[in-house]
Amino acid sequence: MEKVETGSMANVIKKATEMGLKSNYERMDSREEEEDEDLEVKWMQRRRDTKKYVYACAMFASLNSILLGYDVGVMSGAILYIEKDLHITEFQEEILVGCLSVISLIGSLSGGRTSDAIGRKWTMGLGAIVFQSGMAIMTFAPSFTYLMIGRLIAGIGIGFGAMISGVYIAEISPADARGTLTSLIEICINLGILLGYVSNYAFSGLPEHINWRIMLGVGVLPSVFIGVALFVIPESPRWLVMENRLQEARSVLIKLSETDIEVEQRMEEIEEAARASKGCEDKAVWKELLYPSPAVRRMLFAGCGIQLFQQITGIDATVYYSPTIFKDAGIRSDKEILAATVAVGFSKTIFILVAIFLVDKVGRKPLLYVSTIGMICCLFVLGVVLTLPNLAFGIDLAILAVCSNVAFFSVGMGPVCWVLSSEIYPLRLRAQASALGQVGGRVSSGLVSMSFLSASRVISVAGVFFVFAALSAISVLFVKVCIPETKEKTLEQIEMMFRGNDSNRGEVEFSDAEHLIREGK
Repeated sequence: MEKVETGSMANVIKKATEMGLKSNYERMDSREEEEDEDLEVKWMQRRRDTKKYVYACAMFASLNSILLGYDVGVMSGAILYIEKDLHITEFQEEILVGCLSVISLIGSLSGGRTSDAIGRKWTMGLGAIVFQSGMAIMTFAPSFTYLMIGRLIAGIGIGFGAMISGVYIAEISPADARGTLTSLIEICINLGILLGYVSNYAFSGLPEHINWRIMLGVGVLPSVFIGVALFVIPESPRWLVMENRLQEARSVLIKLSETDIEVEQRMEEIEEAARASKGCEDKAVWKELLYPSPAVRRMLFAGCGIQLFQQITGIDATVYYSPTIFKDAGIRSDKEILAATVAVGFSKTIFILVAIFLVDKVGRKPLLYVSTIGMICCLFVLGVVLTLPNLAFGIDLAILAVCSNVAFFSVGMGPVCWVLSSEIYPLRLRAQASALGQVGGRVSSGLVSMSFLSASRVISVAGVFFVFAALSAISVLFVKVCIPETKEKTLEQIEMMFRGNDSNRGEVEFSDAEHLIREGK
């Protein structure tokens, strides 16, 4: 009997022990699940915070581009009243409009060296100050001479900001969002153009000796926001590594990265690129650009070429001289002309949003194809409409063709040009090469703007747009042969891709680059 009771007691104890252990295991599993959930929540929160921070930094850095866009938009309307108030000639009008693009080269070329010396973000601030000074002089200019002085100073400031904004955004962006973030520059340019058009329309009713001064003076306001932005955005981590400020660079990357592993990966890539740059310090950067290796030559050809085609296809002429185009199409009232330019500004701004959503999803080259082919069609139609002035609905077709042309430009050629120019160069060359890449674009923009009216007298406004259509057709071939697809590649991978293609002079394919990267590992 005692043995039976003892056995029963042992079973009870065993079951109780098993239940206790099971309960402990269940509590441990529950705690582990809670910990896992907490970690996931924290990671998701960090991911959201990081994304917001990166987008905010990119947006603030893009504000400099509003200055460029506003100048382009406002000058198209202000020139109508400057011509009447200061009695300038057609030649002076062309010089005043087009000189900004050429003189901005001084800012672009000196901006590369300046940004390497004082940092990316303070170079953007310097550009805003210079631009602000130039616009102030233009606002109070008593004559054409003072107007030109202010215009030249403003051009230098725009060159500073336009060059370094793309470099800065590319250097802070993760690979999978770099295209979208760099495209913010083009959004701000378009927003600036739209604001310039709206300013023209809003102040056009004032007396002619006052309205154009207010139009220009309003352009100073964006500089105030840029000044605030400088105290919000961090310095580029890649520039900090180049300056051997590694702890600061790591602190910035912690804010820009979603995980600690990503921080270490990006830090390692940047340090490796910086070591390669320091190994070439005995060879001046500009000497390497002027006497490039095959890989650097391909980078320059792609970067400078896309900048060139962005401008010689006539976008600046279309924006600067849209009042002239609409007047040639049959619109007579200045108020109606400026209202039509506002429609152009809205089209240009709205369709850049399409590119923002697609550039990192479908890639750079598909957008370029759609953009350039669409521009060919629109420019050809515009040429036909202007050739046949008595065409039914000619004015409506002209407005539609101009709006469609700038829309197709905004879908691809506009934003993708900035994306490619900021991501294809190696770290040691990035600032100066990006500046050099703007030389072709700025010179061609200036030449087109300064010769549009003269060329229109020789071959007619319609003839000029037929030429632009032909140049757009050539740009399609350039994109096919010379422009690589850089979607979802880190800046360092892109550099390796160019270096691994010395034997191939045709189109660069990223499958080859991936193969080279795996072999390198």
